[in-house]
Amino acid sequence: MSDSHLLKIVHRTHYRYAAPVTFQTHRLVIRPREGHDLRVESLLLGITPQADVTWTRDIFGNSVVHAHFREPGEELKFDVEVVVRRFFDPDAPPLNVHSPSPYPLEYDTMEHGIVVGYLTPVFGEETAAVKDFIGTLPNPGDFPSAEAFVLKLAEIIHEKIGYERREQKGVQTPATTLSLGTGSCRDVATLMMETLRQLGIAARFASGYLDCPATRAARGSTHAWTEAYFPELGWCGFDPTTGRRCDHRHIVTGTSHHPRGVMPVSGRYFGASGAFLSMNVAVEFSTPEAATLAT
Repeated sequence: MSDSHLLKIVHRTHYRYAAPVTFQTHRLVIRPREGHDLRVESLLLGITPQADVTWTRDIFGNSVVHAHFREPGEELKFDVEVVVRRFFDPDAPPLNVHSPSPYPLEYDTMEHGIVVGYLTPVFGEETAAVKDFIGTLPNPGDFPSAEAFVLKLAEIIHEKIGYERREQKGVQTPATTLSLGTGSCRDVATLMMETLRQLGIAARFASGYLDCPATRAARGSTHAWTEAYFPELGWCGFDPTTGRRCDHRHIVTGTSHHPRGVMPVSGRYFGASGAFLSMNVAVEFSTPEAATLAT
């Protein structure tokens, strides 16, 4: 198989502090999810200060790293280098052949126990704000399929909400994103997920990377989008940041019913008030040489 299918991802997350602080266990969701379309060829994880690392698989099937620190420090660094193989020509991705799913969707009774978790809003207290937004949308039943409507929803959110990169933790609530008219990729993915759930379309939050000009120029960051579940097609990604359907350029590291479940890096520290100085996240994509894959 051609090495053009190989992709090297470098993901660096660096924190700086004014004085040494003590780190609690940190949780990382940074390993791409493997499947019929992608395989991890190698993965290197560097952590400063030194930490004991354990790997687990959570209830959603994500590979999760737990870093247990031995000593305090003025810096906290997570340096990830991973090489993946994509099992198709990036210039000619495969087409999905399936039967269209009419709206409203009817899920298999065998799946109801699981689907309900992806139909329950995360921000239940904001039902009114989301319903008001739904009132401005086209009628889902007027589209040839539910997939066509979901793609249109991604386009509408892309046009309505201006992109704003935010380094703060967590996500904005849907009402906040709608009122501000701006949000990060995490914020619009959450808005889209909550909208779909209130329309009876199972949806989940996806976190990972996007192969784009910014990551190719070493100026990228992590990315987030929404996946909807259709009876015939299964899980399908839609990116409200770009207003498009997800394709081979979207590399998933984690999926969850809640945005908090797949934060790339999460954890706490103890230290003096005001000790935190800065955080920097950088993601770079490149095509590796075959010789660099020896592990």
